[in-house]
Amino acid sequence: MLTNFLEHTCCPQATVSPLLTDGRAASEVDCEVPPGYAKGRPITRIGSTFSPVDLSTALQRLASADAQPVSRLSDLDDAISFLRLEQYVDSSASGIRQRGPKSLVRQCYYLMRPLFPVSFRKHLQRIALRGWDSIPFPTWPVDLTTEKLMEAMWRLLLRFHDLEELPFIWFWPDGQSSCCIMTHDVETHIGRDFCTTMMKIEERHGFTSAFEVVPEERYAVPDEFLQEIRGSGCEVCIHGLNHDGHLFSSETVFLERAKKINAYAKSWGAVGFRSPVMYRNLAWLHALQISYDMSVPNVAHLDPQRGGCCTVMPYFIGDILELPLTTTQDYSLFHILQQRSLDLWIKQIAMIRERHGLISFIVHPDYVNEQWSSNLYDSLLGYLSELRSDHAVWIALPREVDGWWRARREMRLIQQDGTWRISGPQAERARVAYASLRDDRVVYRIDEAKAVASGD
Repeated sequence: MLTNFLEHTCCPQATVSPLLTDGRAASEVDCEVPPGYAKGRPITRIGSTFSPVDLSTALQRLASADAQPVSRLSDLDDAISFLRLEQYVDSSASGIRQRGPKSLVRQCYYLMRPLFPVSFRKHLQRIALRGWDSIPFPTWPVDLTTEKLMEAMWRLLLRFHDLEELPFIWFWPDGQSSCCIMTHDVETHIGRDFCTTMMKIEERHGFTSAFEVVPEERYAVPDEFLQEIRGSGCEVCIHGLNHDGHLFSSETVFLERAKKINAYAKSWGAVGFRSPVMYRNLAWLHALQISYDMSVPNVAHLDPQRGGCCTVMPYFIGDILELPLTTTQDYSLFHILQQRSLDLWIKQIAMIRERHGLISFIVHPDYVNEQWSSNLYDSLLGYLSELRSDHAVWIALPREVDGWWRARREMRLIQQDGTWRISGPQAERARVAYASLRDDRVVYRIDEAKAVASGD
């Protein structure tokens, strides 16, 4: 079964089944979820042997008249798992277990980091990130490889069925074209104290956002602070435990800290998590009692842990929804790339919107508290507000995206009286969409009418 494709599109199982049972041996068409990938269980490994070169080869195979469609579909579906779980990067698959001089330097850096001003820290980070712009894969500034693989699968299915279009459940509620979430990692007491100002700026634009709060050591977290965030219609998320850079240093350390993180999540009513510095080991996520994670970048050229999930869409890791970071962080934009304009963000937004994806931001209150940076953030919100009103971009909280994506996963497309209708939770907000080919390019059409199945 083509798990990734079916879960992503919510197209009818019958669209794929005839192809998978087209007289071929079971061993040739089997695409079961690997051990550990099942709902609520940890990930051990995905049995894929793809590399970036293999991915390119797999795409080229689509032009081959001799290759069997079922084999190509299985290859492409495996490749999507391979990318989403960052298994093409050793450090992503095995955590960030460093030994020797580099590990010692890293430990010293995080020990001294609170004492370093940004003006000094950015110079160290530029040195550490030298050569980022020569990394060939993932593609900068937004990698769309997974979306291209999904489109290749649509192309194969449309040709196999010899139909003008195939139905699926549209990605976003109420037929919205794409989605945007605004998040804020609060790193210091200076950032904590600026959160009120940020919420006032957002209120002027009709925005709400998520604040990722460090539970221990970095700064005090009074109940009044959390209540103010919630009272403004915003969301509180967990940002690691103490932001010391060691959360993923070993599985033992992570599992011990996960217990404390889970206790804070329960106490604060938080369902979302982001790891400090975007350090991650996706095989360990199951230890966190969270609904969604936001620790995986689309492309991680400017992060200490390289890699990237190569998608601009949410996806499930077991039973945890991953909301990937799809734009450049404000700190990297200001202090690594040394840019003080919206140009890069606008370019990334356009690329994501073209694929109807999730536009996700990290804007730290710690780094937008000067007049010029506050003004730039205000301009960004103004630009996003225009996209909301003029181009049907859904501005949402992460928990709202999580709730929608979970409801959508439970929906089903069924035919009633010759018409495709949607059954399941929140079906009244869902829309039937259709994929078709135009000049060999996959295009989508959304049926704007509600199509709730009778009986729901």
